[in-house]
Amino acid sequence: MALKSPKSGNDSALASKLAEIQAEYDRHLSTVTGEERSSASFRESIVRIGELEEIIILKRRLESIEKRIREAEDIIRGGEDEMEALAREELQELEAEKKSAESEACSLLFPEDPDNLKNAIVEIRAGVGGDEAALFARDLFRMYSRFCEKKGYSVDLLTSHTGESPGFKEIIFIARGKGAYRELRHEGGVHRVQRIPDTENYGRIHTSASTVAVFPDVEDRDVKIDPADLRIDTFRSSGAGGQSVNKTSSAVRITHLPTGMVISCQDERSQIQNRAKGMKILKVRLQALYETEKKGKIDSERRALVRTGERSEKIRTYNFPQNRITDHRIDLTLYNLDSVMEGNMEELIDRLKEGLQ
Repeated sequence: MALKSPKSGNDSALASKLAEIQAEYDRHLSTVTGEERSSASFRESIVRIGELEEIIILKRRLESIEKRIREAEDIIRGGEDEMEALAREELQELEAEKKSAESEACSLLFPEDPDNLKNAIVEIRAGVGGDEAALFARDLFRMYSRFCEKKGYSVDLLTSHTGESPGFKEIIFIARGKGAYRELRHEGGVHRVQRIPDTENYGRIHTSASTVAVFPDVEDRDVKIDPADLRIDTFRSSGAGGQSVNKTSSAVRITHLPTGMVISCQDERSQIQNRAKGMKILKVRLQALYETEKKGKIDSERRALVRTGERSEKIRTYNFPQNRITDHRIDLTLYNLDSVMEGNMEELIDRLKEGLQ
């Protein structure tokens, strides 16, 4: 049964899960007392009882605390002055003890996803809206970069592709720091922007969109790629100018033949550096694909995250004229868009972590 962690305030989830654990523990106890000692189920039950014992002891501790809390509350309701003062003091201590025990139970029953502690790979792409979508992709990159700076994460560019406008058709970066993926994991989806473009002569509000996908970083040892499965092509980089542009074949295009994934990197002057960054992106995408296949999903996580870039698939709307930002997944509206775009995303991200657990 999927449960929401009680860390977000759902106390009934903790009680329900503890009841499930107790029922399982009791079943295994019955097996131990009723089966032949040589049976496989007997041995399995012995192992499982050992695994559950810690949480059962903690459950009994919680029940004892709750009983003492009820007793203290009964004394307070009795209205005896001397006893009431002592009971109130004890109740305060018991409430703190209960909170600590519940926190310990949460850590045992709802362990944090190990991916949460990893670096985050963030892909931003211009969706519908032409040049304005590319400009918004640039603004999103700036927003995330400033947020990462405030959190103490470093931001390393993996690859980017620009068009005729100053914006980005695509930009991929890695946020390095413990917990970066936990902070950014809910940013994946279509981000819609409503504002008056600089090129608009009549003050009309335009709507465009950019897509964001976020993945946990992977270690080289986590994903093994057969060199025979790769086709690597080199080409001349393109961009706004510079000594390396269109002069050397430093850009790299990596095609993973079994899946058809294509990764292009051209930001570095060195072909070796571009190849290394391309392989990093490929491994992250393959890991995401393998994980979703293991879970039985039809599409890869990346396709689910970025979808098609259509405005109707939005997860969030950025309305600049009203200084309003709305996250449609948790029905949250804030009127501090200017501050959020400067990287002050803490409230938004905390509310998402709470609402989307």
